[in-house]
Amino acid sequence: MDFPIFHLDWLNNRMLIAIIAIIHVMINHGLAVGFMPLITWLEQKGVKNSGREQITNLDWDNRIYNMMKVAFIITTTLGAMTGVGIWFSVALVSPTSIGSLIRVFYWAWFIEWLVFVTEVILIMIYFLTWKSSNTSLKAKLLHIRFGWFLSLFSWITMAIIVSILSFMMDPGNWNTHKSLLNGFTNPIYLPQLLFRTPTAMLVAGSFGMMLVTLFFKKGTDLRLKAVKYVSKWIILWAPISLLGAVIYYRAIPEAMTANMSTAVGTMDFNKYYDLMKYFIIFGISSSLIMAVLGLYKAKCIKSYMVLFPVIMAFGYLGFFERVREFVRKPYVIGGYMYSNLLLEEDYPVYQQYGLLKNATYTTVTEITPENKVEAGRNVFAIACSRCHTTQGVNSVVDVFERMYGIGKPLDINSMASYIPNMHNGRTYMPPFPGTQEESEALAAYIRNIQDTGDVLEGAQSEGVEVSELQNTQSVLENKK
Repeated sequence: MDFPIFHLDWLNNRMLIAIIAIIHVMINHGLAVGFMPLITWLEQKGVKNSGREQITNLDWDNRIYNMMKVAFIITTTLGAMTGVGIWFSVALVSPTSIGSLIRVFYWAWFIEWLVFVTEVILIMIYFLTWKSSNTSLKAKLLHIRFGWFLSLFSWITMAIIVSILSFMMDPGNWNTHKSLLNGFTNPIYLPQLLFRTPTAMLVAGSFGMMLVTLFFKKGTDLRLKAVKYVSKWIILWAPISLLGAVIYYRAIPEAMTANMSTAVGTMDFNKYYDLMKYFIIFGISSSLIMAVLGLYKAKCIKSYMVLFPVIMAFGYLGFFERVREFVRKPYVIGGYMYSNLLLEEDYPVYQQYGLLKNATYTTVTEITPENKVEAGRNVFAIACSRCHTTQGVNSVVDVFERMYGIGKPLDINSMASYIPNMHNGRTYMPPFPGTQEESEALAAYIRNIQDTGDVLEGAQSEGVEVSELQNTQSVLENKK
């Protein structure tokens, strides 16, 4: 209500955030939180398995270094860009929610920023001093210690952010007693952390196995050792990941699990929801089977055999991240702020006096027969455009056509009657925040875009217009 509305009609605003966030999480978890301790452990194995006159096994060390180089390049490029991209996209699409989260988690985010800066410094030191650390045993052991510190700080960064992500799903008693401690210790925090930690290790193990097949020569003893070490890593973390997934799922509020089929795919894919369960099974079992084979038949592990488990492991993590992004509907912050960025406690005011009269950026405040479609356009922009488009992904026209008949002219009266009650049948949608008159205007607008094919342009394309009731002159006159 207090920010101009950025809108991508071809993609869907929330989809923009989800795509960037999912990519970032897969990189952050798989190649930072999980991969750094794996690499450090493998580097340490090189020292332990070296000869008496050696600091480390240099052949082994060079190949582990090459594995680290891949992770370093990806995390400092695509990982860094998607990390910034999350902030950029959320600030554009969902400024009210990110503003609320910053107010609650200000000090937690400040600490996370300090930890993150330390993590960046450590990864630079760890990677850039790798070669020079081989000059003495003391230097090598110090380098390995940097690796363990890097692993710890990577995990702490995730542990702090997870509290915010789980808070958005279920704030717990924060809605009653608003404090950072209550927000941080929300009911889903520990279950989600228990899932993310071993899953990051599992994904890192699968990815590490692929790199082993690429950087270690076939048939060599070094390759056999590397395959067995990584196999043990996967076998350790896979069952913990599965246990964490079960605990995490059971901690999700029942109202959210009821939305699971829609969160997994969309309304078009909810009939395939049962197949998604097998995706979880394949994600863990394929990596586990590969690990067991690698432990007992290391010579059999080939690059092409590892590709499927790697894809499934990343897909398993990405699947859960997509669910987290969407399952909290109809809220963006559970029990506090709806997905349209309107506060639940403000709804009585909007429904009694009107959404448009309380909006900052709107071209219409009073609805007339002449401006009904324009008024409906403003209502759609404020109440619907965070999740729906006019002609693109999750088009509001497509939604109503599936209900009333594809290709048939939509009935304005039927839609106007349905809109105020839609949340009763579609629990993942917030209640309509406006008056009955605004519902009729919205229905008229939806019918209009069905007939004309017009699209909604965001503030980034057409600029903004401040409501005549919210400009400076009006505010000053009301105070007199």
